[in-house]
Amino acid sequence: MFKKVKSFISMQRFLYKNILELRNAQFNDLKSPKINLGQIQAELNNKKSSIDNLSEVEFQVFSQWGDDGIIQYLINKIQIPHSTFIEFGVEDYRESNTRFLLVNNNWTGYVIDGSQDHISFIKNDVISWASELYTECSFITAENIDHLLSKPGFDPEVGLLSVDIDGNDYWVWKAINSIKPVIVVAEYNSLFGMNNAWTVPYDPNFVKYQKHSSIIYYGASLKALYLVAKEKGYQFIGCNSKGNNAYFVRNDKMPAGIKPKTVEEGYVLSKFREAYLDGYRPIGKERIKQIEGLDIFDVETGGLTKIDASRVKYS
Repeated sequence: MFKKVKSFISMQRFLYKNILELRNAQFNDLKSPKINLGQIQAELNNKKSSIDNLSEVEFQVFSQWGDDGIIQYLINKIQIPHSTFIEFGVEDYRESNTRFLLVNNNWTGYVIDGSQDHISFIKNDVISWASELYTECSFITAENIDHLLSKPGFDPEVGLLSVDIDGNDYWVWKAINSIKPVIVVAEYNSLFGMNNAWTVPYDPNFVKYQKHSSIIYYGASLKALYLVAKEKGYQFIGCNSKGNNAYFVRNDKMPAGIKPKTVEEGYVLSKFREAYLDGYRPIGKERIKQIEGLDIFDVETGGLTKIDASRVKYS
């Protein structure tokens, strides 16, 4: 009887241990097998001396799409003096462009989000005790961005900046003077087309879910970001294959094997559908019609105009 009880207890301990290991693999990024898969793919990509498109090196570990792969390829090809990054608009940071940099490359990071719940989650996440990650809860505006960026005390030559706030992205990047990142990843709204230098008019209180029911009225076109990047001394090198993130490298850090692109060469139209109106999700080029007639700021003319689907060029 005693042997049976002992055997039963041993079996319970064995099962409990395995359940814990499975749970850790699922919720603890430091123990996840997907880290190893990302490392293998990064090593394979790094053997490519040159690429024509960023999609050739994409893979996903923590990024929403294939941006982890693009970022790994770039940091292995570009001389980056300081292994630091800044990302804002991270929500709870479980899905982000820079999390793999913390786990895989041991970079130092700084993340900003407007929700205290999100920041509290990050502070209690395994990523915070295992990494040097600074956090800040703040709603970002063009007026406060430089002050916020100075808080962690990073050298101005930050390795990578990721801009994704679903609204004033153009205006905030334009307002940044306190840092000079080597790489900038900026979200663009592909529905504004490749020919228009458009951005939503500046509103310090902009929240896309409140601004319009379609939730596709936000951000800036690729061309608008291209122009502000050029003004700040950056080259455009392409977009991810899903058509939401554009990549820029500082002029003095352009790597061999990656050629600058024009807006027309690098533009990618997104296929994912955010809008949801009356039980229907518009698809393809129909999506822009949901926000036709709304105000839009033209960076090239310096004035307001109206969104007109007939003026949008996708190819």
